[in-house]
Amino acid sequence: MPSPASPFRLDGRIALVTGAGRGIGRAVALALAAAGAELLLNSRTPAELEAVAAEIAAQGGQARAVPFDVTDSGTARDAIAGLPRLDILVNNAGVNRPQPFLAVDEATLDRMIALNVKAAFVVAQAAARHMIEAGVGVIINMSSQMGHVGSERDRTVYVMTKHALEGLTKAMAVELAPRGVRVVSIAPTFVLTPLSKPFLDDPDTRKWILDRIPLGRLGTVEEVANAVVFLASPAASLVTGSSLLVDGGWTAW
Repeated sequence: MPSPASPFRLDGRIALVTGAGRGIGRAVALALAAAGAELLLNSRTPAELEAVAAEIAAQGGQARAVPFDVTDSGTARDAIAGLPRLDILVNNAGVNRPQPFLAVDEATLDRMIALNVKAAFVVAQAAARHMIEAGVGVIINMSSQMGHVGSERDRTVYVMTKHALEGLTKAMAVELAPRGVRVVSIAPTFVLTPLSKPFLDDPDTRKWILDRIPLGRLGTVEEVANAVVFLASPAASLVTGSSLLVDGGWTAW
């Protein structure tokens, strides 16, 4: 008889995680590997990916680095097309450069749209082509609680890109459902990572954030990773087109 945990296992699945070298991406890769998936680790920094792959191997899992820049559309498409198989994509690569709306410079605007929106679209499109051939697959877009609200200081561009990602998730889910591919997003609150540490180290900013999280604390990368495992697993087989908020209650206000 199957154990109660069996619907959450990912044995025999191949998962690609972008932005896998650190922070949430690293935690997601470790959690997927612990659930039985074989990992393909992507970022622009091979040394970081090799370190994560070694960590997974030390725990009895399988992983290999596939370094490329997701904002280089041609390279990203070719790299994903060259994979023999792909069952799960975690579209995690992203960036945030907080600036007041009136002070946002064009280079920042272009960079954030290129990575958070265009690259996410291109990678998802390439992955979906693989999955359609097999008639099954899961695409998980790493969004944010700020893809659901607008109450954020100095983050208009980030909020805009995450709302775009939520819209992309819904549209993809509807179009790809008949082809056997599920598309979901995950929307964390503030989590301590190398990306968020500089502004979370500011006492006033940290207090402003914690005052808005009903549970009264930041999220952890492990909590986000565990939610990703659920969404990728057979336990979530009827879940598509929706966003799983891992926000400590931020959006419940």
